[in-house]
Amino acid sequence: QLQFVESGGGLVQPGGSLRLSCAVPGFTLANLAIGWFRQAPGKEREGVSCLSSGAGISNYADSVKGRFTISRDSAKNTVYLQMNSLNAEDTAVYYCTATPPLLGSCILKPLRNDYWGQGTQFTVAS
Repeated sequence: QLQFVESGGGLVQPGGSLRLSCAVPGFTLANLAIGWFRQAPGKEREGVSCLSSGAGISNYADSVKGRFTISRDSAKNTVYLQMNSLNAEDTAVYYCTATPPLLGSCILKPLRNDYWGQGTQFTVAS
């Protein structure tokens, strides 16, 4: 059973930046397609960004394109989500999890519904 551990949340001002981290202890992340998802209060969980295994091809939701960047540090076995130009609509609990394996791409949906970690919360407020 894979365990997903998110970190990096907090409070950030509008227009600010934040970086979230995702670790999967005991598993090589380069072999796994990973996605970031978020759930705002009163809303359904939505896909934010994903990164394919291997070559690391990325996809983004339209709402975060140009502001968020997903990346992987194989040496640290960690996937990051760099978030810039944050606004109040980005406030949510953010989760990372595995996404379905696709050759040369990734898709913004979870591989399984029982692979969710605790998530990390951040709030955009002045």
